[in-house]
Amino acid sequence: MTIVICCILLLSCKKNVQGQQNNTDPPMAATDTVTTSTINFKGVNWADPRDNFADDWLVLSGLSVTDNETAILSKTDSILSAFREAGSNTVRIPVNPPTVLQSYWTRYAAIISEITAKKMKVILGYWEGASSKDGKVDDTASFRMMWDVIVTKFKLNQNVYFEIMNEPHGYDSGDLKKLYTGWLARYSDVPRRRILLDGTGYATGVNDIGADNRFDSCLLSFHYYTWFNSGYQTTADWELPIKNLSYPKRTVMTEFGVPMTDGEAYTDAPRSDNSVTYLQGITSQLHSSGIGCIYWPGLRTGDSYSMFTYDNGMKANNESGLTLLKHAWGMGHIDTFYADIQENTDYKIINRNSNKSLDVNGSSTADGADIIQWDYWGGDNQQWAFKPLGNGYYNIINKNSNKALEVSGSSTDGSAAIVQEDGNGNADQQWQIINIGFGYNKIINRNSGLSLDVNGRSTSNGGNIIQWYWNNGFNQQWQITTL
Repeated sequence: MTIVICCILLLSCKKNVQGQQNNTDPPMAATDTVTTSTINFKGVNWADPRDNFADDWLVLSGLSVTDNETAILSKTDSILSAFREAGSNTVRIPVNPPTVLQSYWTRYAAIISEITAKKMKVILGYWEGASSKDGKVDDTASFRMMWDVIVTKFKLNQNVYFEIMNEPHGYDSGDLKKLYTGWLARYSDVPRRRILLDGTGYATGVNDIGADNRFDSCLLSFHYYTWFNSGYQTTADWELPIKNLSYPKRTVMTEFGVPMTDGEAYTDAPRSDNSVTYLQGITSQLHSSGIGCIYWPGLRTGDSYSMFTYDNGMKANNESGLTLLKHAWGMGHIDTFYADIQENTDYKIINRNSNKSLDVNGSSTADGADIIQWDYWGGDNQQWAFKPLGNGYYNIINKNSNKALEVSGSSTDGSAAIVQEDGNGNADQQWQIINIGFGYNKIINRNSGLSLDVNGRSTSNGGNIIQWYWNNGFNQQWQITTL
């Protein structure tokens, strides 16, 4: 499912090529309006069964190379209807020189025009042939000719977007930027806001491309899959790729996905399943950040990640996965996943970063005693009970002192100390326990909205426990386990 949409310096004269047509689509004004976010990209990829790597014509899943234009449009309408019913307004499809420069272009261009006629956006991106896959343009001359045809036909159609190069892993940063500037110079009359530039590598390095002011106003195309970072596990981990985007208002996540044909329940509480925590974390942060996204794939025959299957009609492969995708698009509500904690049970609370236990300093029974971390040794001052308050909130009571975990002075400031005090029912003694998968939880104070945190990411005995702004740090993630 790797997609390689490559660009090249485009400085030569435009050429007349086989299959080139006049622009018969309704003309639309070519404006370059900068929006406040990309959230209006709610899309899916529609792919060739070969993963879009083809040395010949690209035939999208559900279609046949023997279909005439009437049959293609009939099938296209059926597929688009399912995408639109799900909430999608964008379809991303591949292009390559054989498809555009040979006789199949008439039928393929009809697909593109049909998508836009349905008031949907379409993103056109170049794929390498199956015989190369080196992250570079296969042939400069045919690449230029292909884009000449595409841009000539569709540059006035505001619903058509041009993705110059997808996953350009064969180029270093400098060469990739030359490639982009060449394309932009050649097609200077294409509005920047309808041009997508993939990040370096496998479309991950969007911050590098976005920082270059030569590409101001261009959109940025970003990809991230589970295998891109073997260290990420929890939903909190998987929020980080989105949180780390420097240009969220210009970025569209044009590829992300997980298996949809194995019956996984993606809206259940996260467990030790990286596919579940990935999809929950990615879609949650896309929603929160207002970043548009295109799922890989909406439809691809034989792909376990495919959201839909086409067999004389469309059917969703996984309703829970589709629910999370809709949430990423800004549709619907996903409940917070609360931890499964039992009343009248003693627990130890272990920090992920230090592997040390939440501890009342010196086994004190006094009000105001500091909470620290310490190697777990089984003391009553390291054992905690949870009194449920509803909606995932608890009083957290120390076994030794019978006092409640509290933010000192009811502070709402970052770095405020965590202490123990007699229970009083106040919000500064109420903590929301949120399951983030793989046995970890974040613990959020109701009064301040801040997270239980080991100060300075300390791994030492005696490290102070404070509240701090949630930042996904391992020092803010806790195992809550029975003794």
